[in-house]
Amino acid sequence: MNTANTSAPASGRIKLYHRRHGRRQRGKSLSHLAPAAVLISSGLAVLGGEPFTWLMAAEFVVGAAYLILMVRELRQLRHNPHHHERVAWLELAAAGILGIEGYHIWHRHHEANLARGTHTFHVLPYLYWAMAVFFVVLAFSLAKLTERRHLHLHEGGFSGRLHPLGRMFQFQWAEVVSVEPAGAADLVLTRTNGQTQRISFEAMHDGPVHRDRLLAHARQAMNNEQ
Repeated sequence: MNTANTSAPASGRIKLYHRRHGRRQRGKSLSHLAPAAVLISSGLAVLGGEPFTWLMAAEFVVGAAYLILMVRELRQLRHNPHHHERVAWLELAAAGILGIEGYHIWHRHHEANLARGTHTFHVLPYLYWAMAVFFVVLAFSLAKLTERRHLHLHEGGFSGRLHPLGRMFQFQWAEVVSVEPAGAADLVLTRTNGQTQRISFEAMHDGPVHRDRLLAHARQAMNNEQ
């Protein structure tokens, strides 16, 4: 197996991030405009003379937590765009706002039906609840989705995934003839059956660094075999 000269490799599982990860995270913040609009509409309703109930109190408490978490996330993204937590608390707070507001709308509609003695269907609460469920799923899946993109260097070879929903590649040194650099952040792997495969880290943050790390790992394995 022939490889280029590179710096000393780091073994283990390495998280990979898309080179536009920070920009995408900031763009994700736009999805929180909907809960923010709901929070503003609730405040306007109180100012318009609607009675202040325990339900509104709960919504404002969750809303206050939501605003604090939003400021916290924006500050974290400014200092470390690759920061992420096991649970996306901002998404959970957004789900709380949407869920409570959905019930609030349903309750008002139900009371109006009782007063009129009629039964009508109002779709808006169910839309709010569907959005709340979406944010809950998002809160518990964002970290797992991010961790799917990785590079794993181990004694027997290497594996990885360059897209969260993409196919994983996995190679053992016994099936590898050579690993050669190609371009700024790519490598070409030749297998014992003569097939070649190109692996590109160009779309990754610090892609050339990860490519060189993999080349160094391959070179070390070759030296150990000699």
